[in-house]
Amino acid sequence: MRHIIRNITTFLSTDHERRAEESYLNGSVDRIDLEYRQREIDRGVFRKTARRGIGIN
Repeated sequence: MRHIIRNITTFLSTDHERRAEESYLNGSVDRIDLEYRQREIDRGVFRKTARRGIGIN
C-alpha cells in the first residue's frame, strides 16, 4: 500500500516541480541569468532527494 501511495505522490509532485522550474526560468533577465538558473536546476534546486536507507521506506 505504501508503494502505491508513494508512486501517486511522486507523480503529483513531478508536475509541481516542473511548473516551479519553468516559472523560475521565465524570471531570468538575460541569457547569462538564464544559463545560471539552468545550472541550478540541473544541480537539483527544486528536486527533493530521497533519503535511502534512513528511516522507513
